[in-house]
Amino acid sequence: MKYSKSFRKTVFFISLFFLFISCSQQEQPTISFYYWKTIFRLSPKEKNTLATYQVQRLYIRYFDVDLNNQTQMPYPRTPIRFEETSTDFEIIPVVYIKNKVMLDKKLNVLDLAQKTNSFIQQINSKNNISIREIQIDCDWTLASKDNYLHFIEAFKKISNKKLSATIRLHQIKYFKKTKIPNVDRGVLMYYNMGKIAPDSLNSIYDRNIANRYLSSLQHYPLPIDIALPIYSWGIQMRDGKIIGLRNKIDVENLKNNSSFVLTKKNWFSVKTSNFQDGIFYKENDQLKIETISKDDLLEMASDLEKNTTQNPKEIIFYDLDEFNLKNYEEGLFKKIINCF
Repeated sequence: MKYSKSFRKTVFFISLFFLFISCSQQEQPTISFYYWKTIFRLSPKEKNTLATYQVQRLYIRYFDVDLNNQTQMPYPRTPIRFEETSTDFEIIPVVYIKNKVMLDKKLNVLDLAQKTNSFIQQINSKNNISIREIQIDCDWTLASKDNYLHFIEAFKKISNKKLSATIRLHQIKYFKKTKIPNVDRGVLMYYNMGKIAPDSLNSIYDRNIANRYLSSLQHYPLPIDIALPIYSWGIQMRDGKIIGLRNKIDVENLKNNSSFVLTKKNWFSVKTSNFQDGIFYKENDQLKIETISKDDLLEMASDLEKNTTQNPKEIIFYDLDEFNLKNYEEGLFKKIINCF
């Protein structure tokens, strides 16, 4: 059957219209941040960033759960101290639980859930904070899976709050083995992909590693939001062995410091022994700087958009810190969410 030229033209524009409507219905993610310091006090730069991007939710690390070296019992480590509070955004407490806690075969899961919730309530009460959601951060494994899943079940009932959990790439790909925690949503930590090692690879982000897992996102049954990295660190090596991770290393300061020599991109050699920020650098030590560039972030967003069946509702940047923010141009975070 043949159609007139005008009819075909009309059909084309109607199809184009409905395609436009369909695309416009895809809501862009909102921008949020993690706050990962032990004292909550926002600098003017941090406040300006929150205002610029109209941030409505801030994920604040309340405390870590670790094992006491002597008693081998779980305890809260380095709890947050609020020097200021704000009603400009919603606070979501984040509790980081070390996997070794969940690996303990004798762990009293119910007791841990009760104490974790109680400590969160104490912090909220002391600082007059009202919450609707709590996030649990734990890189559970097959060996710790049962304790972790039972903890999530118990904690959800006890807290009576909306619950989210961080998810790693391996937990996405192998979810039939690692299982899915009973939470309202997951947050994919799209960083810390490789091993911290004295080689040329970036342990924070490696596209080749990410590509092994990305397609699995299309089959993961839990609603997922995305956490992207905006931090950097230095890996200090001595005689080919790693002796420490050094946070907040200013590359420009190193270039202008006669005690350090740039040997190749993001690699420094210690020319003369010296102290920097309380850290001793011995002559001939090596310092590898791992960073995340603007192009890295845009690449991550593009790859994630192609491999998700539904747009994430939220992109959470790790982490809100004046040192991190100064490395990125204004408006970049908006460009990143525009990729979705």
